Amino acid sequence: MAVSDSKTSGPRVALIGFGEAGESFARAAAWTGRARGWDLLERRRAAMADCGVQAGCDAAYALAGADAALSLVTADQALAAARDYAALVAPGALWLDMNSVAPATKRTAAGAVNAAGARYVDVAVMAPVEQRLGVPLLVSGPDAEEGAALLQSIGFTKVRVVGDAVGRASAIKLCRSVMVKGLEALSAECAAAAEAEGVLDEVMASLDASEKPAPWMARIAYNRERMATHGTRRAAEMDEACAMLESLGVEPVMSRGTVQLQRAAASKEPACL
Repeated sequence: MAVSDSKTSGPRVALIGFGEAGESFARAAAWTGRARGWDLLERRRAAMADCGVQAGCDAAYALAGADAALSLVTADQALAAARDYAALVAPGALWLDMNSVAPATKRTAAGAVNAAGARYVDVAVMAPVEQRLGVPLLVSGPDAEEGAALLQSIGFTKVRVVGDAVGRASAIKLCRSVMVKGLEALSAECAAAAEAEGVLDEVMASLDASEKPAPWMARIAYNRERMATHGTRRAAEMDEACAMLESLGVEPVMSRGTVQLQRAAASKEPACL
């Protein structure tokens, strides 16, 4: 495994992808002096300095000497990142794949990473990244215990190992996503129809009467905001959930619809929402 710099207080970290998750984690962490990052977008590389992350001139620079790489790209780029950058990871270092992709996708990525001499760990992020280092993480794979220990050593406080098989953590995440993202899409569809018929208040009152954890109007407003803000990323995640369901012989009828509605919400297409 790569050796940590004696001048720093912990493992050296490489962040591959610096979107919402990478920025949220880095802002909350004390990684200054031991974190480098790489993102394909120049504007995202420019944002790294404010978060204590040294922007790499390329992926090789970001990964050089790192004890662990946190893969935080979009779901549709997770496998490509593993394939493209595996050879750049130090022998024995950990590739912590924190992307929301199907178990089979993670197993394929693990093959590429392990073949290059690094060690692949499946990590599932189980709540919005606004929780920063307090976000619950599930970890699985042959090197899950070491992966979990490293995540804790760099500041994550809610890390749990769920098995030694790559894909198990992601299966838990995506099975949950079928429900969570599906409910968002269902509530948006219901509200759109009720608004078109002019009966939104009556429908919401009826739903409120049958369930009381929170007013449905508030839940729908929240779901719509989440879909409009994160629909593109969530649609990519649900594409992976569809792939998982199909591999299990389950027809992803609602999940396919969720992909369409999440993507439409992000692009502000009026036909659906």
